[in-house]
Amino acid sequence: MQHSAKTMKDVALAARVSVMTVSRAFKQDSSVSEATRARIRIIAEDLGYVFDATAANLRTQKTNFVAVTVPSINNAHFADTVGALSDSLAQAGMEVLLGHSGYDVAQEEVLVEQLLRRRPEAIVVTGGRHTERTRKMLLNAGIPVVETWDLPDDPIEHVVGFSNAATMAGMVDYLVAKGMARIAFIGGDTDSDTRGADRRRGFVAAMQARGLDASRLIGAGKPPISMREGASALGQLLNDFPDAQAVICVSDLVAFGALTECQRRGVRVPQDIAIAGFGAYEIAGISHPTITTINPHPRLIGTQTAELILQVLDTASGRIGPQRLEINWDLQGAESA
Repeated sequence: MQHSAKTMKDVALAARVSVMTVSRAFKQDSSVSEATRARIRIIAEDLGYVFDATAANLRTQKTNFVAVTVPSINNAHFADTVGALSDSLAQAGMEVLLGHSGYDVAQEEVLVEQLLRRRPEAIVVTGGRHTERTRKMLLNAGIPVVETWDLPDDPIEHVVGFSNAATMAGMVDYLVAKGMARIAFIGGDTDSDTRGADRRRGFVAAMQARGLDASRLIGAGKPPISMREGASALGQLLNDFPDAQAVICVSDLVAFGALTECQRRGVRVPQDIAIAGFGAYEIAGISHPTITTINPHPRLIGTQTAELILQVLDTASGRIGPQRLEINWDLQGAESA
C-alpha cells in the first residue's frame, strides 16, 4: 500500500499553528520561539515529514549553497579546507556542493558550468589557473567568486591563499643557511597540478637567484604523486645526481616515500642527504626522522573563505570590492633537513 507524503499543512494542523509558522520554524526564523520550533520539529519527525528546502528556496530566490571545486577528494589538504569551509557556512544555514576535477582544468570547466546551472550563492575554485572558458563563465557568473590555494597575478575576483613559489624560496633559504648548495627537487612531470608546478618554478627561481645550480629536477610521474613514486624518484635522484646534499619534495607524501627509500638503501637522513616536503601532513610529524615541511594552514584557508563569502553576501554591508587575503605559511619540523 502506497502512502501519500506528509505536507507542511499536515504538520501545521497537528501542531495547531499556521503553515507559515512551520516554514519559519524550519528556516530558523527568529520570529518563532525555540519552544514552538522544538514542538513543531518533534511533530514533523513523528509524522515523517521532511522539509522541502528546494521549494522554499525557489520562493525566496535563494539556494543557500556555495559551490566548491577541488582537484581531489582524497587529499587531506583539500578535505581540511572544505571541512572548515562547510563548518563555518553551516553556522549561517548554508551548505556546500562539492565537485572534484582530478587535477584537470578541462574537467574543472565542465564542473563549473554544471555548478553554475544550479545557481549557487557563491563559487569557490582551487588555484588561479583555468581555461579561458572557465574564466569567462566565472567573470560573468554574477555571484562572488573566490580562488583559493594560490595568489594569482590576475584574479577573477576574491583570493584566499598563498604563493606556492614563495614557499619554495623559503625552503631553499632554510637549506642554504644550513650550508647546503647542491639541492634537488622532486615533483610531477606535467603541469596539471598547477600548484605543484608553481613550487617547481619557485624552486628553480630561488636557486638561480642565489647563483646555484637548479638543474637537479626529477619528474616522478603525472600528479598527484604517490609515496611509491616518491621512493622511486629518490632512487633516480641518487643515480642521476649522487652529489645532491638535499632534496625538496612537492609534498610530504613524496618526501615520506623518499625517506623510506633512503632507509632501505642505508642512506642516512639528514647526514647523507636532507629531505624536505610540503603540507605538514600528519605523516610528516610521526615519521622517523620527522619531515621538515611547509605548513600552508588548509583549515585557515577554509574558514577565511567562508567568512569572506558571508561578508560579501551580507546585503546590509553592500557588495565589497575584490579581496586578497594572504595566508601566512610557516616552516616546521627540522629533523630530516
